[in-house]
Amino acid sequence: MIRLGVFKQRILRGFAVLILSFAFSPLNAETLKIGVSQYPTGLNPILDSSVVGSYVQSAYWRPMMIYGKEWQPICHLCVQVPTFENGLAKKVILDDGREGIELTVQLKDEIFWADGMPVTTKDVLLGYQISTDKRVKGNPGYEEDQTIESLSILDDKRLKVLLNKRVFNYRTFVPSAIPDHIEGDIYRADPENYDKKTKYVTAPETPGLYNGPYRLGKYATGSFINVVRNPHWKGMTPYFDSVSFKTVGNTAALEAHLLSGSVDMIAGESGLTLDQVLRLEDRLGSKYQFIYEPGLLYEHLDVNLDNPHLSKKAFRKGLLYSIDRQLLVDKLFEGKQILAHTDTSPRDIGFTEDVVTYSYDPKKAKEQFELAGYSIKNGKLVDEDGQAVQLELMSTAGNKTRELVQQVLQSQWKQMGIQVTINNQPARVFFGQTLKERKHTGLALFAWYSAPESPPESTLHSENIPTKANNWGGQNYAAYNNPKMDALLDEIEVALDQEIREGLFADIQRIYAEDLPALPLYFRSDSFVLPLWLKGVTPTGHMFPSTHWIEEWHRAGN
Repeated sequence: MIRLGVFKQRILRGFAVLILSFAFSPLNAETLKIGVSQYPTGLNPILDSSVVGSYVQSAYWRPMMIYGKEWQPICHLCVQVPTFENGLAKKVILDDGREGIELTVQLKDEIFWADGMPVTTKDVLLGYQISTDKRVKGNPGYEEDQTIESLSILDDKRLKVLLNKRVFNYRTFVPSAIPDHIEGDIYRADPENYDKKTKYVTAPETPGLYNGPYRLGKYATGSFINVVRNPHWKGMTPYFDSVSFKTVGNTAALEAHLLSGSVDMIAGESGLTLDQVLRLEDRLGSKYQFIYEPGLLYEHLDVNLDNPHLSKKAFRKGLLYSIDRQLLVDKLFEGKQILAHTDTSPRDIGFTEDVVTYSYDPKKAKEQFELAGYSIKNGKLVDEDGQAVQLELMSTAGNKTRELVQQVLQSQWKQMGIQVTINNQPARVFFGQTLKERKHTGLALFAWYSAPESPPESTLHSENIPTKANNWGGQNYAAYNNPKMDALLDEIEVALDQEIREGLFADIQRIYAEDLPALPLYFRSDSFVLPLWLKGVTPTGHMFPSTHWIEEWHRAGN
């Protein structure tokens, strides 16, 4: 599974797609069968932060704001994205003298929950209350959403959002809607246990939970999720009567399901690995559509800085010098993945090449290990007490490529005298508990997805370190704490000038490359395998998946 930065959590309570006014009229009832490699960690769109969760949810639930196909903000639920230019955003001074921004938002008239109830500002208020409530467990967007000072309802369709900072991405701070007529009493009665008592957990078939072109039909946890048309959807009519998302955790088995016809397509956002798709195209290039979309998908090794070895910067540098990342990219992915030096993609705004880099160099690796107080004894790297270094390397079970990468890393670190134990878990355990509660003891291999020009506040700011005290909120799983980085992240958040922001982004990347709060590997390409007859699928390259436009998907000729 891939993790989404908290920016997704807000914007998935945040940015959206313009709904087309025309529609395809399906000629026959038909089910589109989609293969995915992981099952969502949850169905509640505010509390789930997985990419596969976003992929499935975007078919049945639409947030307020997203980045669209052209990497620009659009609004699913409101008439216009509030900006300074259109007058729906304006700078204000708060009562205590702080500089803020006021946003005026008008919801569209023709938006309904799948039980026929209209989406109103009362639902947006509930979404805001849940996302900013510290008592709600596992709330990934809690810290970032504190930028919202208040939300005021003007009437059923109009509201104002007051921000307590003049943040550059102010347009994204409009909360999404959660159905108050279903979830409101559950949340208000017991906020501390809302994550367990929500109808998204106890009765997810409830139609009124969903406001997208589809609603949840049948499902089996860990196996499949079926969605059927939402009869109260007023946007473009989906061509397919229903869509089935089938989870096959082993990517080799997922490929077999495609070839046998038990799935029609494989999601690029959470499906086969790039190397598998490349080999599949070599064999069957004329029988499927193959799309490769490079984007903001950062494969890396999260470190647990509580580990006595990984807490030393020189040791982390030694680890990175010890591995041939270019070999991984060239041999496994035919050079189609971009080598990463920080968490910022060359495709993103604010990218800089002016950072320290770590090419494969065993000699420099040894120098860094020695600087950190280690030496080689009987072929093993030992600390100052003579204890051999052992590290745990975790990832998602069943992902063939990640398993290959783990084996390469294990082998190359073994040459430096480091013993690495591989310990993989099912995605829903790895992401739903192990990472969230910081139970990984060493290194964790996974990917972050982000939106364009998204500062890594959720993963690097010290306020976003998950703890029991904050109900495991935040996504700084490494427990990285650097006051300079915190200051830059705070500053870039309120920098409205584009040139100033680009300079701050560059400074963030330079500190990242020097501190190595994570070990960068490469930026992944989404690899789509589609049937020849399927049209309308548009990869985005960022964290908002192609299913935000699933109502546009159709058979050729229709």
